[in-house]
Amino acid sequence: MAFFYQKTILIAPLDWGLGHAARCIPIIKELQSVNCKVIIAGEKATLKILSEAFPALQTIHLRGYRVHYSPKKSLFALYLLIQSPKILLAIYKEHQWLKKVVKKYTVDAVISDNRFGLYHTSLPCVYITHQLNIKTGNRFLNKLVQKLHFSTIKKFTHCWVPDFENANNSMAGILSHADNAPFNVSYIGGLSRFKGNSITTDKLYSIVAVLSGPEPQRTIFENILLVQLQQFKTKSLLVRGLPNEINILAPLGKGNLEIKNHLNMHDLNEAMLQAEWVIARSGYTTVMDLVKIQQRAILIPTPGQTEQEYLADYLTQKKFFFTASQQQFDLAAAVKEALIFPSGIVTVNMDLYKQVLADFVHLL
Repeated sequence: MAFFYQKTILIAPLDWGLGHAARCIPIIKELQSVNCKVIIAGEKATLKILSEAFPALQTIHLRGYRVHYSPKKSLFALYLLIQSPKILLAIYKEHQWLKKVVKKYTVDAVISDNRFGLYHTSLPCVYITHQLNIKTGNRFLNKLVQKLHFSTIKKFTHCWVPDFENANNSMAGILSHADNAPFNVSYIGGLSRFKGNSITTDKLYSIVAVLSGPEPQRTIFENILLVQLQQFKTKSLLVRGLPNEINILAPLGKGNLEIKNHLNMHDLNEAMLQAEWVIARSGYTTVMDLVKIQQRAILIPTPGQTEQEYLADYLTQKKFFFTASQQQFDLAAAVKEALIFPSGIVTVNMDLYKQVLADFVHLL
């Protein structure tokens, strides 16, 4: 569907891991296909991922929330609580920042992936989230955080949930479904930057391990995998999830392990399709990518990150993916168990968002 006018859309993803930036890629592609001018806002790894995918697009620096996770699962919630003043200040500053940017760049609409302050009283603003129910590990806090989250959602014109309204096809379970959801919530189907398994069918790796997420848990899990992957006799690949890292990590052993700091979208897509097994966090963007390419995987939630822990349990119960704990993780044992796990990845239409975007732009 072609449009004969051009609208300027500002898009800004959250910086908690690379998933928010990655799932914005299909949205940006679709906006370009309906003749929109897209401006990307972010910093560091977020801008690296999106600038790599769209080198011709204009980018603006927008400071991230820069959240750090606890090295201990038991202290996860406390670490976030301690950082809450910093997060609230970042939200206030990005809201003030948006007012200036809208005027300077003549922005027609804003799409915010989980950035709470990017709403505007005079423009259509979209908030993307898959968490209508936020898991904190405490029932009272769950209700309190949901109330606060819903108050944020209501400040936006639309809230797009990248999942399916039908519970049978849901990839996020109760995270993305709430009976008391705000009136502006709608489901847009899954979002994935990847192409399906038509790219290649050759299996070059026994394991492709893809790391992501905030420190220090990314490094902790990397160290666990480094030791175990170098003991594997078959070829494996470790993607560290460090797009801005210059130093190269040299593997030990007999050369069966290949290590990359980062792979661009196409190369990562291809590498995951070339794997017998993908090892990754149970982050929601990773789940959507795996569903899109119909790839079997072993998912390991970040310790203490209640959203990922819930997703791991949910996906195991649904028989979508085999999951394991990072604590005392044994890769060889996990692969052995995964081989007999009765997994069956759901097959869904991952292009529903395209019509939603076309309708949104048409009404601007």
